[in-house]
Amino acid sequence: MQTRHLAMLSALIGLTACTAAASNAPLPDPAYDEAKPTTHSTETAVLAGGCFWGMQSVFEHVRGVRKVWAGYSGGDASTAQYQVVSEGNTGHAESVKIAFDPAVVSYGQLLKIYFAVAHDPTTLNRQGPDAGTQYRSEIFFASPDQKKIAESYIAQLNAAKVFDSTIVTQLAPMRGFYAAEDYHQDYARKHPNDMYIVINDAPKVAQLKQVFPAMYQDEQMVVDVKL
Repeated sequence: MQTRHLAMLSALIGLTACTAAASNAPLPDPAYDEAKPTTHSTETAVLAGGCFWGMQSVFEHVRGVRKVWAGYSGGDASTAQYQVVSEGNTGHAESVKIAFDPAVVSYGQLLKIYFAVAHDPTTLNRQGPDAGTQYRSEIFFASPDQKKIAESYIAQLNAAKVFDSTIVTQLAPMRGFYAAEDYHQDYARKHPNDMYIVINDAPKVAQLKQVFPAMYQDEQMVVDVKL
């Protein structure tokens, strides 16, 4: 936990926390997205955007999300441990795996929340007080359609110049997701008074509720979804 404690101290001495990406205009809906099915099912998305505590907390409050896990993507199974990933040379990024019902929330809408409130997609290898390749912005697509939706939306947002800087989010095929240690799971919910959570992550959930009230849920529905 030493790395996270150092980040918390950096935030407290004046480093601006990432509560949302700076944008010049509201984010548009994705011009290209998956069609909403008429029956309920479960799909998955894997996204990286800084500390997985905040990412997990944000997406657990999205209607249609059935389960969110904090973990690691981009590297090998042998190096998927927090202390090793924190060294910044494993290829892993702190990530979340999101199980969602596409009849309620589409993949493109998840990306809209990802770009709008979950993190700042214009900062390279950094989110708020956390720096290193393990905190990079990256979308790990699970299908050609997910790749197309992500590529199209990034191009759309850059063309519309809704951010002050160019989006640096990377795209890569999802080759593996490895759940983080138990003490990382639901950390923000279990430790709401932790100063790191108060400064860096709670404002993102508050902004989700303000910007996307129709997509906000107070509590994630309890379902039995396997990793």
